[in-house]
Amino acid sequence: MAEINITPFVDVMLVLLIIFMVAAPLMTVGVPVQLPETAASALPSDEEEPLTVTIKSDGTLAIQTTDTPDADLIVRLQAIAAEREGNRIFLRADGVNNWNRVAEVMGALNAAGFTDIGLVTDIGGTGLGGAGLGQPAATDG
Repeated sequence: MAEINITPFVDVMLVLLIIFMVAAPLMTVGVPVQLPETAASALPSDEEEPLTVTIKSDGTLAIQTTDTPDADLIVRLQAIAAEREGNRIFLRADGVNNWNRVAEVMGALNAAGFTDIGLVTDIGGTGLGGAGLGQPAATDG
């Protein structure tokens, strides 16, 4: 019999497909924070790996996964910006942070030369008033 049996090949490929499907969500890089949920859509992706600054729940900062003191943030970001092509940066902030802290960090990102700042949130939020965009919120009364 001169035919090739492809059944073992298909079996191996299906197992590899399942392994990659399970492992892909685990490969996200970042500091664990509880992101606020919004009704915004995702930004288009670039070829360059996105640079991320995270404000953790205790207010401390991290560039990618490296903890960074507030005083060193601008200097480190300027050094990183000199090596990058684009000026896009993503800001992740835990939902317990107040707006003043987020605004301070956004100002520091701008001072470091990053003008394309994307705010990272989780999808699935309801929008304004908790009832969806453009819809009035339900009230008891």
